[in-house]
Amino acid sequence: MLLNALSRSVQVLFLGGKGGVGKTSTASAVALHRARAGGRVLLVSTDPAHNIGHLWEREIGDDVVTLFRDADGDGASAGRLDAVEVDPRRTVRAHVREVGQTLRSMMPEHLHRQVDEHLRMAEDSPGTHESALLERIAELVEQSLDDYDLIVFDTAPSGHTARLMALPETMTVWTEGLLARRDRAERFGAAVRALDRDDDPATQRDRRIRAVLTRRRTRFEQLRDVLRDERRCAFVVVLTPERLPVLESAELVTDLQGSGVRVGGLVVNRLSPDDAGEYLARRREQELRHVESLRELLPEMEVQTVPLLPGDVVGADAVGRLADLYA
Repeated sequence: MLLNALSRSVQVLFLGGKGGVGKTSTASAVALHRARAGGRVLLVSTDPAHNIGHLWEREIGDDVVTLFRDADGDGASAGRLDAVEVDPRRTVRAHVREVGQTLRSMMPEHLHRQVDEHLRMAEDSPGTHESALLERIAELVEQSLDDYDLIVFDTAPSGHTARLMALPETMTVWTEGLLARRDRAERFGAAVRALDRDDDPATQRDRRIRAVLTRRRTRFEQLRDVLRDERRCAFVVVLTPERLPVLESAELVTDLQGSGVRVGGLVVNRLSPDDAGEYLARRREQELRHVESLRELLPEMEVQTVPLLPGDVVGADAVGRLADLYA
């Protein structure tokens, strides 16, 4: 099946779609299924309205916690599922702190207060949040690729995610531009000072700035390369069999493909049963028409359907039952 195959063929799997369609439960189920099969899996929520903790009935924060460990496994080969919910405020504060250190090193001391005031105002801007979140995602990918067989991202609703997937290219180009300007400034400064001694404060400051910018460029380049590598990364769009989610999902697929991201397929959640009374049977007929419309809009995409479950998906046992559907 679609999710089972993707979870074994790629190392980074993003799940996204319209709000309220079951992204978190789907991400949790496919992550648990892979861990049960012996994989080392990291489940990451980048949605500000975190639900992984509520779903698993566990306290999950910005630090990694273990949700499942195969007690019968053998050492390093034992399956394990870890999870983290990216804390937007903590991420933004760390991002702004690092940017502030860089800016203050570039500015004369009498302007430091203005720099701090500007950054305080910038903390609540959407651009700052997206940039900080992107850097955190890039950091997690950079740090986790060697430690996990699969990283599953439970993302924010469609529009936010589409913008985020396009940002690595933008941020890479922007950082390269800053480095090019630093090159010109350093050459000019060295010519003016006619020295480039290791103990010169200006030289040391320039090297610190260059180190920060180079690290960020490398991190963004790596994320961009992972996102565009069909062998390592895929994006799955999750939706429900209704008209608006179908139309929005088709737009999201187009946006993602325009950003160079491979869309591995679509998961249609909560398909009504045909053997539980006339009402649900008629409902299913309508839902199947929406699924057919989805196939017509995206004929090249594989579609996996998941039945409507009789109860809420809450707790490890419920996630386990959902994971069984992907076996």
